[in-house]
Amino acid sequence: MVSYKCFRCDKKIKETDLKKRFVCPYCGSKIFFKPRTKIKKIKTD
Repeated sequence: MVSYKCFRCDKKIKETDLKKRFVCPYCGSKIFFKPRTKIKKIKTD
């Protein structure tokens, strides 16, 4: 399941909430982004 974050209010929005209208249900913004997962870097010798 894909989740987005609102650029203005920074709240998580589920993909199912955006099927009807591409508007943030909390603040009304139309700008979203997909947060990246944290990547753990390992140093090699």
